[in-house]
Amino acid sequence: MDIWLFCIFLAATFGAGATGALFPTGEWYKSLNRPSWTPPNWVFPVAWTSIYLLISFAGARVAGLEGSGYAMAFWAMQIAFNALWTPVFFGLRNIRASVPIMVCLWIAVFGATITHFRLDMWAGLAFAPYLLWVTVAAALNLAMVRLNPDQKALELQNL
Repeated sequence: MDIWLFCIFLAATFGAGATGALFPTGEWYKSLNRPSWTPPNWVFPVAWTSIYLLISFAGARVAGLEGSGYAMAFWAMQIAFNALWTPVFFGLRNIRASVPIMVCLWIAVFGATITHFRLDMWAGLAFAPYLLWVTVAAALNLAMVRLNPDQKALELQNL
């Protein structure tokens, strides 16, 4: 594994993760009805930090391999949808519009998991916790929509 490739993938993941700092949960999120199985708040930064390290490792392991085009395309796709979800859910407070983004994220993570596995077992295994976490996140997202049917998104003002 090339350490410089790892650093590039890590920068991409933490760039996407920075949206969490730009759009924190705040009082709005605390006021929402959440399912009883919602993980405690401290779990989220621990899970995401671990996932970002693992998928950076996975990307760096397969990036230089012959035939890694699809794996890299799915890697790019998942990090793009990962970065998009937080501003829509927490920034715009549009829990309904975040669902199709979450679906696309799940598909991208599933695709990345499969294509990384085909190239390198360790890279595929590194994506497995992410697939599990995004599955839980998707279920949580859907539950939030169901439990908050009257929740309105922020209205964008003319700038």
